[in-house]
Amino acid sequence: MGISLNPATILSGQGLDVSSVVQQILSEQSGTLTVWEGEETTLASQDGVLDGINNDLANLQTAVQELSNPSGALTAQAATSSDSSIVSATAQSSAISGTHEIVVNSLATTGTLYTDPIASASTSFLASGQTSGEVQLQVGGASGTTYDIPITQGSNDTLTTLASYINSQSSANGWGVTASVVNNGSGSVLALQSQSSGSPGALAIATNSNTTLTFATPEGGTNASFSIDGVPFTNSSNTVSGAIQGVTLNLASAAPDTSVELTVGPDTSQVTTAVNNFVSAYNTVISAINAQYVVDPTGATPAPPLESDISLRSLQSSLLSDAEYAVTGNSGLVNLAALGITTNNDGTLTVGTAANGESFAQILAANPSAVQNFFQNSSSTGFANNFNTDLTNLTDATRGPLNADLASNQAEEQSLTTDITNFQTQLASEQTSLTAQYDSVNASLQSYPLLLQEVTETLSSIDSGDGSSTGSSGSIPTLTTGL
Repeated sequence: MGISLNPATILSGQGLDVSSVVQQILSEQSGTLTVWEGEETTLASQDGVLDGINNDLANLQTAVQELSNPSGALTAQAATSSDSSIVSATAQSSAISGTHEIVVNSLATTGTLYTDPIASASTSFLASGQTSGEVQLQVGGASGTTYDIPITQGSNDTLTTLASYINSQSSANGWGVTASVVNNGSGSVLALQSQSSGSPGALAIATNSNTTLTFATPEGGTNASFSIDGVPFTNSSNTVSGAIQGVTLNLASAAPDTSVELTVGPDTSQVTTAVNNFVSAYNTVISAINAQYVVDPTGATPAPPLESDISLRSLQSSLLSDAEYAVTGNSGLVNLAALGITTNNDGTLTVGTAANGESFAQILAANPSAVQNFFQNSSSTGFANNFNTDLTNLTDATRGPLNADLASNQAEEQSLTTDITNFQTQLASEQTSLTAQYDSVNASLQSYPLLLQEVTETLSSIDSGDGSSTGSSGSIPTLTTGL
């Protein structure tokens, strides 16, 4: 398109709109810049979609790795008690499936020791006329450790100061005892309680000299007593590890006449969650890819950024192929469909029912080992093993198809940015040059009316001079050309 100028305006003395003229000239040359900026916008849109699908792929790999992890959800064990008010349990993956009968005869208890009440917690309990005394505390029963507690008048000869002394020594030297002063309605009482349960926490007073303190019979400090499948056990704590392989028992209450059934087996809840997480993550990736192929036939909506991306087609093909992976044998559980996980028309998955009408939950309950073997096995040829290997290649930082696309886009964007910057610099320089040129032209055009006036006046004066030289008769002289 040419540059439009108005001659009447130009010759009237108004001159040129220099800025407008320069911009018209530059706009004729900036079409390439518009194209490059459009390409940058397209590449940025593609980058956003590629990054999003890459993140979805990373989430999918996390879900697949949980299914392929030999210490993950598929190998998790659970322990279920018929009466958790008596005994409950947790199981590790090393636990062996089976059923056990447990009887809790008694619980492990902490040792306690009390003095008889005295009138005041702040009154000295040293015997009359004594300025010092001694108490020996035994922790851990007859074979335990004895701690000397020297009593000094004015220092620790009241219940309050003695409790403080015992607590400081216990904290500093690991006595494993907590002292406190309580009021039982009859007076103040020094109460000692072990910090350990069972026989290690049994308390007793070995000696008590030169004091008026009287200690009641010690209580507690006994081991838990229980049986598993008829075999007797004792334990210093109500949390028991090692009695059943891979199982930790939590003894809650004594019930010597009640047998509690403890069932150890695969944790189907964790397996179900892991499978559902995989299906959800897989569907997210497939749906994101599908969205790039939804084209408006009317053309009213722009085509998706990756509509023609070959790498995305390759990724889609790989994922669909991975979802169709099958093993052999395995009690007939050879593919996802056999587990009740069906493929929809758009490539997404649904946890539903198998061809025989059984749901995934029923199949898992009936044959958990086969379900595990389908997803993972010792030879790493299970569904999840294979899928994880493929995802590792697909998400590789340099060889992964989407990462390769991103790298290519970023290189092209960098090149475009350089070209645009250079071109803009060139245009800015040209704008400066053109502005200077047209400013000069404009100055000349603006002076045109004055120049025209001067010429007109000069010609007018010449005409007047010729008129004054005519003859008296007023006739116009005849010029001889000599031709």
